[in-house]
Amino acid sequence: MDKKALTETDIRTKFITPAIGNARWDLMSQVFEEHYFTKGRVVVRGKTVVRGEASKADYLLFYKPNLPLAIIEAKDNTHAVGDGMQQALEYAETLDVPFAYSCNGDAFLEHDRTGAAGTVEREVPLDQFPTPDELWTRYRAAKGLTPEEEPVVTQDYFNDSSGRMPRYYQRIAINRAVDAIARGEDRILLVMATGTGKTYTAFQIIWRLWKSRAKKRILFLVDRNILADQTKTNDFKPFGTAMTKITNRTVDKAFEIYLCLYQAVTGTEEEQNIYKQFSPDFFDLVVVDECHRGSAAADASWRKVLEYFSSATQIGLTATPKETKDVSNIEYFGDPIYTYSLRQGISDGFLAPYKVVRIGLDKDLDGWRPETGKVDKFGNVIEDREYNGSDFDRNLILEKRTELVAAKITQFLKATDRFHKTIVFCENIDHAERMRQALVNANPDLAAANSKYVMRITGDNNEGKAQLDNFIDPESVYPVIATTSKLMTTGVDAQTCHLIVLDQTINSPTEFKQIIGRGTRINEDYGKLYFTIMDFKQATALFADPGFDGDPVQIYQPGPDDPPVPPEEPGAEGPPDDSTEVNIGDPRAGDPTIAGDPLRGSVRKYYVHDVPVSVATERVQYLDAHGRLITESLRDYSRKTLRNTYASLDEFLTAWNDADRKQAILKELVEKGVFFDDLADLVGRDYDPFDLVCHVAFDQPPLTRKERAEKVKKRNVFGQYGAKARAVLDALLEKYADTGIASVESLEILKVEPLSGFGTPVEIVSLFGGKPNYLAAIAELETALYTGAGAA
Repeated sequence: MDKKALTETDIRTKFITPAIGNARWDLMSQVFEEHYFTKGRVVVRGKTVVRGEASKADYLLFYKPNLPLAIIEAKDNTHAVGDGMQQALEYAETLDVPFAYSCNGDAFLEHDRTGAAGTVEREVPLDQFPTPDELWTRYRAAKGLTPEEEPVVTQDYFNDSSGRMPRYYQRIAINRAVDAIARGEDRILLVMATGTGKTYTAFQIIWRLWKSRAKKRILFLVDRNILADQTKTNDFKPFGTAMTKITNRTVDKAFEIYLCLYQAVTGTEEEQNIYKQFSPDFFDLVVVDECHRGSAAADASWRKVLEYFSSATQIGLTATPKETKDVSNIEYFGDPIYTYSLRQGISDGFLAPYKVVRIGLDKDLDGWRPETGKVDKFGNVIEDREYNGSDFDRNLILEKRTELVAAKITQFLKATDRFHKTIVFCENIDHAERMRQALVNANPDLAAANSKYVMRITGDNNEGKAQLDNFIDPESVYPVIATTSKLMTTGVDAQTCHLIVLDQTINSPTEFKQIIGRGTRINEDYGKLYFTIMDFKQATALFADPGFDGDPVQIYQPGPDDPPVPPEEPGAEGPPDDSTEVNIGDPRAGDPTIAGDPLRGSVRKYYVHDVPVSVATERVQYLDAHGRLITESLRDYSRKTLRNTYASLDEFLTAWNDADRKQAILKELVEKGVFFDDLADLVGRDYDPFDLVCHVAFDQPPLTRKERAEKVKKRNVFGQYGAKARAVLDALLEKYADTGIASVESLEILKVEPLSGFGTPVEIVSLFGGKPNYLAAIAELETALYTGAGAA
């Protein structure tokens, strides 16, 4: 047997897998071959959405379920034994695996990542691959695990009949937290982007510590009632009768797992501090969800709870760690032991990417000053000063502005899907109610068909809050549009939210990231793979904040007459609950001064109904392959990107002509950030991507697809084929002229008229003497289409 003639698959089957099995690894439960650990980034190009390639390890070896020890990258025997090591190390770092191996069928090269070995890399013969116990013993020694700590670290995960397993980053967070607590650390911070399963991660941590009896009484603190209810009925359900939720400020000490809304156990009066009914050492583990909110500030009520139970181990979970002069997660919990960012979640394909539509309104950008003596709709004389975006919908209401925002939202939904779940973030409850009314008026047909088509969901409105579960339920059609202020910024698991509208001043990157998190969940069963942010307040300028880590796939600023749908192409923080904000009232009743706005104090609010507002800005911006905003023109950017890939026209033509499938070249260019749809809008939609490349990058005169097809017909290229085969090729040329090269290269085109008129795909292929001859004819057709220097 010539080993060098074997494929990589042969090397795995004949040499690597037997070597692993001979080392007493259980091939059924401990060895995972071709293990995919990401989903593949969602790539959005106009209305086309595809998944990128998922990351895959050739072998991932587990000591026991969810405790990975080794990763192996295989190469065929034409490679050296260590040629797979760099890939193995990259995956080992991502997956937090201590041992990495490369193998070509001759031997293994081992890399010990524990830092405890004197020799980091060594060659291991095939018949001496380490056993599970040997690797675990080395790992345990490197970590310094004691006999008391080991049972905690190796405690099983909860595993139900559904087969649900943690994603790789959840497993890392769970294992690191349990390891740290087993070693005696008592303040733990985990940073995980919204939508990545923080609550499920917390459940598995608590389950393992509880089952191992390392922790016996656990308090799980949240800041929204809906979070406590969701947690109890979903992720924490396996705790069963050992779990309770503290309600009505009553305490029952007979349980082991306590879920609690922190407002339910704290208060301004000493007697309201129900948590003090527990002794300070009652809980030995306290887990704080969304710990960026109440507990980060030293004088916040959560912080008082944490300090009261200071003897307990405490875990903070957050998507947005807060570090300011007065507020700090890290000062309290220490540095995060693991961070899974929004950027990484989008890159892995676990979180949805997003487009941004920026709409600048003239009064927001230019400001507005009333003429002397101007009165509002209720006869109140408007204070003479310059009003700008920070005033609108707080102390100055331009009703035409609200109507225009509602019209733009409606226009977008009509162009996409009027039943796509939408959240509109407003300045306050008054603004949210007026926006609800404006959206009802902008959608009279659907609002009449169902009164819940648009609803205000704010902390003061019981009817709206009662519909929150329906809004986040993918199977519930209504409500479709929710107007809100603060209530829905966190903790709302809106899996099918397709549109987030920002008509709220946001200066805080923390709050901005929370709001973005309302749309980042993916639900493929319901077609939710990406979402759109419509920004009326320039809040998306926070993308430029150094701490922001999740880039949009597209930023679009429509002009005054442009649709709000992107072309086909790829704040001071408010209070935690709406109920503390300004109440809705009739400004005609007495003095139009409304107290209680936390952002401005007591202010005079004017309602102006006769000042026109219009869209002012027109600008389209693109993002490159790395998610950075492109400020140069699309043509210049595309030219530079193409020339970075192909230095000359000859180099491009050589690659094009040598490619078995032209679509492979185009796919590669798309992945590098070439926007063919946008170039087609710029140069002309009748041109082939080949001509767009030659024209934009190398100044060649382009030919339309129809012109290319006609040139081929005139040259009588297919004279050697029979009449029916020639007719098929002529029909393919017509398809090329209509839709481009992708259709010609797909066998599926044979099922479509007029090709299907020649018979079944098998019958059509047989006209050419079989599939190889048919594919050769397609290659000949492509050569004829693109023949000539510059192919013009």
